[in-house]
Amino acid sequence: MPTEILMPALSPTMEEGTLAKWLVKEGDTVSSGDVMAEIETDKATMEFEAVDEGVIGKIIVPEGTEGVKVNDVIAVLLEDGESADDIGDVSASTAAAAPEAPAENTSAPAPTASPAPAAPSKDGNRVFASPLARRIAADKGLDLATISGSGPHGRIVKADVENATPGAMPASAPAAKAETPPAAVATGPSTDVVIKTYEGRPFEEVKLDGMRKTIAARLTEAKQSVPHFYLRRDIQLDALMKFRSQLNKQLEPRGVKLSVNDFIIKACALALQQVPEANAVWAGDRTLKFEKSDVAVAVAIEGGLFTPVLKDAEMKSLSALSAEMKDLASRARDRKLAPHEYQGGSFAISNLGMFGIDNFDAIINPPHAAILAVGAGVKKPIVGADGELTVGMVMSVTLSVDHRVIDGALGANLLQAIKDNLESPMTMLA
Repeated sequence: MPTEILMPALSPTMEEGTLAKWLVKEGDTVSSGDVMAEIETDKATMEFEAVDEGVIGKIIVPEGTEGVKVNDVIAVLLEDGESADDIGDVSASTAAAAPEAPAENTSAPAPTASPAPAAPSKDGNRVFASPLARRIAADKGLDLATISGSGPHGRIVKADVENATPGAMPASAPAAKAETPPAAVATGPSTDVVIKTYEGRPFEEVKLDGMRKTIAARLTEAKQSVPHFYLRRDIQLDALMKFRSQLNKQLEPRGVKLSVNDFIIKACALALQQVPEANAVWAGDRTLKFEKSDVAVAVAIEGGLFTPVLKDAEMKSLSALSAEMKDLASRARDRKLAPHEYQGGSFAISNLGMFGIDNFDAIINPPHAAILAVGAGVKKPIVGADGELTVGMVMSVTLSVDHRVIDGALGANLLQAIKDNLESPMTMLA
C-alpha cells in the first residue's frame, strides 16, 4: 500500500514547521537520501531527505504552508506496481483509522486499523523509522527499539526491518498518566483588548513568524522562572587593545583580523575552566557540570537572533575562534545553521558594544546558568596604580546569573576571572 511521508522532527524541540519548498513533484522517482523538500523550523531552513525509494504519488501539503505539525502527512510515496488510484483520500483514511471514543461502560474498545504503528521509544527517546518500516516491523513482530537504522541520521528504513530477525514484541507497558500541561501565564491584555485600545488610530498588524514566537515564549519563561541576579564590573581594555593591534599586524599576511569579541569569547572560555563549578547548567532536579567550555554567542539577524555555540572554546586559538565565529555568524544570518550548531553550551555572551550601548542586563537562555552582557569600550577617567588620575579605555559588563546553579560568591569569582583574562590578555596564550 502507499507509504505516507510525514512531517519530520528536525530538532528535539520541533513541534511544527513551514514546508518552504518542494524539490520534487508528483511522478518523480526518489531514492533513499534524495533531498525532497526544504523545511523551515523556528530557527533554520533545513533539507528533508527521502528514507525510502519510490514514486511521489501525491503531494498533500503545498509549499509555503505554515504551521505543519510534526508527523502530519505531507506526501504519499508509491512503490513498484502501485498507482495513484491506490492513494484515495489520505486525510479521510487517516481520520477513519483514528480510534473512536469508547462507549460508556465499555471495558475494551474494538481495535481499529492504523496506517502505521506509532514510533516506539528507546530509553525514553523516540525511535525514528519510516512508516513503511514500522508497518513491516509490526507484521514481522519486530521491536524497532532493538534495530539499528541505516537511513539518514540513523532512521530505520525498509531494508533494516526486512533483514532483521523476527522476535516477540515486548509486553506493552501500562499507559503513563498524562501530565497536565501548565496553565498559560498571563502576559498582558488580550489581543482584542489591545486592538480595541488603539481603535481609530492607524496601525499595521505584523504577523509573528516561528522565530519571533519562540523567542517570546522562551524569554518570557526564562524571566519568570529563572531566579536572575546581576553582577557588574568595569574592565580596562588598554592592554588588550595594544596587544590586539600587535597581533593583527602579525596576522595580516594570513588575512586574519581579531576582534575584541574574539578575546571576550576566549576569556570566558578560560574563566569557565578556572572556576569549574560555574561551568554548569540547570537540569530540573539537578545540575550538569561540564569539563569543556562550550560558549554561545548571540548573533542578531533580521527578525530575531541565534546563539551559535563554539564548542571546546578553551582549547582553540584566537584565530581559530575568530574564523569559526565569522562562519557561524554568516550562516546564522542566512538561517543555514543546523540545530546542533545553536543548541547546547553552558554560558552565553551578548555584545551590544558595537551599537554604542554602555551597559545592559541580558536574560539567561535556559538551561544556561549565566550570560555576559558586554557594553561599549569608552574613554573614562581612571585612578592609576600610583594614585594618579589618568584616562583609559573601560568596558562595562554585567553577568546575569541563575541563582539555582551559581551563588553570589561563585559568580563573583567567575566574573573576576573574566576580568583578569581580559586585562592581562597575553596570559590567555600561555
